[in-house]
Amino acid sequence: MPSSSIDHAVTARGLTGAASDPTYAGVLSFMRRKYTKNVKGADVIVWGVPFDAAVTNRPGARFGPQAIRRASAIFDNDPQYPFNRDLFEKMAVVDYGDCLLDNGNHQKTPGTIEREAAKLLKSGAFLLTLGGDHFVTWPILKAHAAIHGPLALVQFDAHQDTWFDDGKRIDHGSFVGRAVRAGVIDPDRSIQIGIRTHAPDDCGIKIIYGNEVEEMRAADIAYAIADRTGGRKCYVTFDIDCLDPAFAPGTGTPVAGGPSSAKILSVLRQLTHLDIVGADVVEVAPPYDHADITAIAASSVAMHYLGLLAERRARFEDSGNSAGLQDAGGI
Repeated sequence: MPSSSIDHAVTARGLTGAASDPTYAGVLSFMRRKYTKNVKGADVIVWGVPFDAAVTNRPGARFGPQAIRRASAIFDNDPQYPFNRDLFEKMAVVDYGDCLLDNGNHQKTPGTIEREAAKLLKSGAFLLTLGGDHFVTWPILKAHAAIHGPLALVQFDAHQDTWFDDGKRIDHGSFVGRAVRAGVIDPDRSIQIGIRTHAPDDCGIKIIYGNEVEEMRAADIAYAIADRTGGRKCYVTFDIDCLDPAFAPGTGTPVAGGPSSAKILSVLRQLTHLDIVGADVVEVAPPYDHADITAIAASSVAMHYLGLLAERRARFEDSGNSAGLQDAGGI
């Protein structure tokens, strides 16, 4: 059936409802959500942080938000697999665009990101961030912890990111250790999945290494995550290099021996009852991608976050409560 409209990202009159743009045309936003700086009434805010000055290997993740948005156009407006529902029928999602950063003064970057994240979180909406390298998670975690207290961190990654720093470095390999020392995350309730490197300190965080992921069922990994977080409020951060380079070649520090996108998406699908209060997907570096393989995987991760949120809203409404996502309890 021919599309009845185009450029939904700018022509949409409301924040809910599916778009009808062709997958190959129209103004790009994440899953064709309305581009707007007005977040009133939004249940979810999608936000890009195009920063990659903290990388220790290949740069390019500053182009990640653009690539993820472009890849998300492949999601047509049938019910989204595997959730079998229109994610936007009742859930209001906006694309806020990107964080404006001073590319000539990186020392200002953490504060800029944290302030804008805090401003967006004041709306009560769920914040879904598209990175950017993994350093951007540090100021975003601080903004979430200022509201919720110390968080359980669920980290999909090939790297622990627990290398020591002086608290001032702009480095994507040390934000987890810094977050533990600052009391932003609770290591006793945090878990890392897919790790395929060694750092000097695990900071007390539970690790499921890449070889263990290979041997475990997706359901067992999901159970281990739920068991470790123990009902605490969670922040989920997904470094795309968690996936094997066969499934995510477009990233700055690829590591062989990782899981497939199918397996990890199956894990995400089963995080139904986690109390997830914020999430991101980071480290997509399009200059090293092929046929948008990595960007499609990352956009699928982000879509799964939205699917979990849509299910949470449906469960909450089925219980007879019509309040927004912020009052619904855990995903």
